[in-house]
Amino acid sequence: MMPTSDFLHGRLGPKNWPVFRLGLAASYRPGERTVRCALDHGVNYLFAFAIDTNITGVVRGMNADQREKVLLATGGYNWILGHTSLRKSLENALRRYKTDYIDIFHFLGVLKPKEFPPRIQEELNALRADGKVRATAISCHHRRFAGGLAARGAVDALMIRYNAAHPGAETDIFPHVAAHNTGVISYTATRWRRLLVRPGGWPNSEPIATAGQCYRFVLSNPKVQVALTAPSNERQLLENLRELERGPLPEDEMAFLRRFGAYVHDHAGWFMGQ
Repeated sequence: MMPTSDFLHGRLGPKNWPVFRLGLAASYRPGERTVRCALDHGVNYLFAFAIDTNITGVVRGMNADQREKVLLATGGYNWILGHTSLRKSLENALRRYKTDYIDIFHFLGVLKPKEFPPRIQEELNALRADGKVRATAISCHHRRFAGGLAARGAVDALMIRYNAAHPGAETDIFPHVAAHNTGVISYTATRWRRLLVRPGGWPNSEPIATAGQCYRFVLSNPKVQVALTAPSNERQLLENLRELERGPLPEDEMAFLRRFGAYVHDHAGWFMGQ
């Protein structure tokens, strides 16, 4: 079993950045106080959407030393039928956060290989070459394509779905990340909360997963450097942090999560592929 110290802290991507393994997204607008609370508890990976004002406000108020201690991730969007200029998206992000650089710049929302052709890959890499982006990444639902990118070292990091209901990254992605030390950032540990709700037909005598178990499931896999959490408030954030202090899931809880996750996958409805 992974030691608790290694469970809480890791190294991210080719640059081997020190990282606290629970990252923060402010998707549910938990407030700037919650963002600062996360930083006070050691969280140093912040993923910010363009419309997020909570992380934006905190980052804009950082001095140079504070900013250097944080890994700020954001990106440009794949709109399926096209995408805005990644350079323009970067310039907007630099202004939005009042920073000179973005640590990890993503091309967000890749569903199919054709949506991330060589032209866009070159555009993304050019931003890194200019020095205002320190690492490149994509968020991707196509696991085999993501695994192939990792095997080729095409991006520095992958943001992927991985949870007890969708463990396919274990075979399609994780075996390929070591070749170029590709970073792995996981999101939707709770499968958009479906793992926290009793699915139809699941016996009343059986437990269901807790949020803490969901995050510990993800981080029990050493191939994942960061699992994103998106709490609604400071209380939820602190609960998740306390749960992580328990360390990796023991074998019996891991077996339960896999069994329950498989049931949720089969009974809770379709969500962006398998």
